[in-house]
Amino acid sequence: MTGIGPRSPQRVFKITGPSSKALVVWIQDMIEILCESLTQDQANTYGLVLASCGLPYSMVRSGSGWEIWVDETIHARALDLVAQYDAENSQQPPLDGQRAQEHNKTYTGIWVSLLLLACNMGVDMSGGIGKIAGQYGASAFDILNGEVYRTVTSLMLHADTPHLVGNMAGIAIFGTWVCNITGAGVGWLMILLSGILGNLANAGLLQYGHNSVGASTAVFGAVGFLAAYQLDRKIKVADQRRKAWLPLAGGLALLAFLGAGAHSDLTAHLFGFLAGIFLGLVYAMYLHRVLKKKHQTYCMVATIGIVTFSWLWASDVL
Repeated sequence: MTGIGPRSPQRVFKITGPSSKALVVWIQDMIEILCESLTQDQANTYGLVLASCGLPYSMVRSGSGWEIWVDETIHARALDLVAQYDAENSQQPPLDGQRAQEHNKTYTGIWVSLLLLACNMGVDMSGGIGKIAGQYGASAFDILNGEVYRTVTSLMLHADTPHLVGNMAGIAIFGTWVCNITGAGVGWLMILLSGILGNLANAGLLQYGHNSVGASTAVFGAVGFLAAYQLDRKIKVADQRRKAWLPLAGGLALLAFLGAGAHSDLTAHLFGFLAGIFLGLVYAMYLHRVLKKKHQTYCMVATIGIVTFSWLWASDVL
């Protein structure tokens, strides 16, 4: 932790009178600097610590980094909370912004998009999508009658080349983005769950006479996750709350632009997006840092296990 202390900031206000002469007035605010010379990640982390205890604060960028300001009436308590946090995490010192980005950096979105390509090649070798979609697509009637594996298998099938290419790009971009925040194991589990929940909700709404394929439900789940994560971060920063709705607006704009084509399953996209928002808020509220490697491994094993189990179930192996 860098530069914790009780120094009070000063602000400069420029007042212009009728004579057009500027008067510079220094005003000593009833605000004290809690931390200074922080990276943005460090400032966000300390901000989460304060917000979790209901203490208001402001993040301000200065020439030497980021500062956290608090009211002088809560300065002592805020200082204790930050010091306690540092003491509890002394064995894992906080990474600076650059190292944190390198630590979480992953390109697994590219590998998953190539997996979708491999699945599509396998479908073509098996006689085309028509028969396969009937067996493994997200048929609302069959899902509601117990074939829940379809909520997973349908995510890996695509109707044609443009459909496949679009979802490969979406997975590579948004899937990688999610995993750079959460770590690869947690990220792919969140994205898969958003696709499953989206397909389940869509089946519950439509019930009969509907079948669909494609990873786009999970892609929009990733978009929803990112929107919710950014929403939560902005709400916890006092001077960013007015802009907190912008990530959701951006996500909805993407949904309208990319997910409402002539042959798109808009309701599945919408439910995937909403599932992603739910999972993103859960992650932001209860997981304040990237999980350790072993927990990432557990989540990745769970993700692969769900996909494998679903295909074995669909193939009547189980």
